[in-house]
Amino acid sequence: MIPLSHNSVAVHLGGVPRDPLHPIALDHSLKKSCSSLSLFWNCKSRRRRKLSTTMASNIRTNNFLRHVESMKLLPSGAGYIPHLNAVILGDSLATEEDDFVLPSEDFASQANVQSPEQYLKMYKRSIEDPAVFWSDIASEFYWKQKWGDKVCDENFDVRKGNIKIEWFKGGITNICYNCLDRNVEAGLGDKVAIYWEGNEPGLDGTLTYTQLLHKVCQLANYLKDNGVKKGDAVIIYLPMLMELPIAMLACARIGAVHSVVFAGFSAEALAQRIIDCKPKVVITCNGVKRGSKALYLKDIVDAAINDSAQNGVSIDKCLVYENSWATKREDTKWKDGRDIWWQDVVPQYPTSCPVEWVDAEDPLFLLYTSGSTGKPKGVLHTTGGYMVYTATTFKYAFDYKPSDIYWCTADCGWITGHSYVTYGPMLNGASVIVYEGAPNYPDAGRCWDIVDKYKVTIFYTAPTLVRSLMRDGDAFVTRYSRKSLRVLGSVGEPINPSAWKWFYNVVGDSRCPISDTWWQTETGGFMITPLPGAWPQKPGSATFPFFGVQPVIVDEKGVELEGECSGYLCVKKSWPGAFRTLYGDHERYETTYFKPFAGYYFSGDGCSRDKDGYHWLTGRVDDVINVSGHRIGTAEVESALVSHPKCAEAAVVGVEHEVKGQGIYAFVTIVDGVPYSEELRKDLIVTVRKQIGAFAAPDKIHWAPGLPKTRSGKIMRRILRKIASRQLDELGDTSTLADPNVVNQLIELADS
Repeated sequence: MIPLSHNSVAVHLGGVPRDPLHPIALDHSLKKSCSSLSLFWNCKSRRRRKLSTTMASNIRTNNFLRHVESMKLLPSGAGYIPHLNAVILGDSLATEEDDFVLPSEDFASQANVQSPEQYLKMYKRSIEDPAVFWSDIASEFYWKQKWGDKVCDENFDVRKGNIKIEWFKGGITNICYNCLDRNVEAGLGDKVAIYWEGNEPGLDGTLTYTQLLHKVCQLANYLKDNGVKKGDAVIIYLPMLMELPIAMLACARIGAVHSVVFAGFSAEALAQRIIDCKPKVVITCNGVKRGSKALYLKDIVDAAINDSAQNGVSIDKCLVYENSWATKREDTKWKDGRDIWWQDVVPQYPTSCPVEWVDAEDPLFLLYTSGSTGKPKGVLHTTGGYMVYTATTFKYAFDYKPSDIYWCTADCGWITGHSYVTYGPMLNGASVIVYEGAPNYPDAGRCWDIVDKYKVTIFYTAPTLVRSLMRDGDAFVTRYSRKSLRVLGSVGEPINPSAWKWFYNVVGDSRCPISDTWWQTETGGFMITPLPGAWPQKPGSATFPFFGVQPVIVDEKGVELEGECSGYLCVKKSWPGAFRTLYGDHERYETTYFKPFAGYYFSGDGCSRDKDGYHWLTGRVDDVINVSGHRIGTAEVESALVSHPKCAEAAVVGVEHEVKGQGIYAFVTIVDGVPYSEELRKDLIVTVRKQIGAFAAPDKIHWAPGLPKTRSGKIMRRILRKIASRQLDELGDTSTLADPNVVNQLIELADS
């Protein structure tokens, strides 16, 4: 590993070491700090208390833990923070944005991580000796053959050669075996693995771990019988039916590389992914209903396969699941010889299938994500490190217990559905909810109806949904019990404090901590996240790093910033769940993620760290818009707009959106002589929906006679963002523009 050791710590001679995480200092600090949490835990009054004394100011550290010790000092009671309101779990939050929510004594005493001291001990070990830390955790899983002497081998610095990340190389395992067979062998065969809830209330189903294993083996045998081998790609274009995780696990069982495509992408977007990874089989269904709307997925797949064939990539097998609740097979378009009904063939295969044992560094899946250029990026995750990391993050960030019923509302078409619907939960033997429909169908109380029906204990969703339900009013929530809820979670984008407070106060009845997680498709699992019983939470803050993660905030020159600051969020050193490359384009992988700040992984996100060491994500800093937790490249939307024959040029920026977090704002220059019209506006939006998907449709089309450009032809997106946000007094210097008058024209047309 290059290298595992950390910088030496400075010790203050003649007393307690200056580094608070030096063993002597840590012990001194803990002896000094026994009173703060217990002061709140043991108080009989539920009133919020003002914290009054100041935090020790002379404690600092120069090593990799320099920002984490502030967390230790705060909740462990080494010193109080002034002018701060705090409540204990169970108390309602006030409207101020500087509240702390402290874990209750009862919750913390039963948590997987029960205190700041326990976290710091584990975190320190994970950074100082990651090989031993992660080896110990990995040993809890089944390995046909253990890895070699080098647990991790990495190069994170482009100046030293090609970027390389390897974990547990030489270790032979299979993630499907660890998700299913291992649990069945451990006596969990009769435990429900999946509770499926259909779009229509009353439509449901279950699969135990034994039943799930049988269905996975049947599909795996079918795929093998149709020539799918280790390393071959399989495209999965399915809605949230039980068959989606079944298909993922079946591919993993035989060593095939699955690429799940969100069943909201258009035919053109699906074709792009087919052309890039050249799958042996495409798996889909004939249709799905989301709410009252029917979507005919097979028609989309047919168009994508035709498009792919014209680009030299043919598909010989398309396995189609008949979702009869959405549409009948007799109404489904069909191509004999290529198309096969799932129900006609898969159930005929044996319910056992030999496992294909793979190396830890063999590919597990491809997941395409938007970038700042038009072409989607094929993020490649491998088996061993991803398995260990997703299982571990699930266990600790949600404080998972075997009795929990877990529901993540994400679709498996996104990374959240991979890591925290399928792999992470099942590696822990969890019971998960898979919901086919829309979260507000037939009304805005559907989520809480499902929570009560299945006695959900852990509920993980996106801020977009929280804000949408918040807007619908408390009555849709409070008419349901929700007493089963124990932990809430947030994913996909920063959650604003007001939505956090509503989620906490109304949905969780002030009883449930919120795991506000920051991570990405590329990271594979949580990177910065609260551990529910370990330390106080601040509404809207992702708090502190997970084990093995070393986040840093740098300025535009790549210089690490200390203390309270804002800048670019990067990560030092690798972690097991990190992606290994972009499929077929390692150069783009290095250029996008490792060249902007040499020696670091660059997340593309902005981040602030407050005076207490808490992390606050501020959104994308590159040309990617985060809409409802979905990353959409501005170049993709621009390319779709410009494909319209009446669009001469387009520039897309993100703007704040009350529900989605960010909305898509498009400046469009149309061909000379073509008049502005509502019909053209709608046609442009339809073009984007067709080429990418409905979720990428612009919220606003702003007619633009011209775009603000420098003399070299570069579009000044900074100015466009200010116009879109109506921050017209913050436009800054426009003298460098080739035609400064364009700005006034755009302002005049802002509301047209």
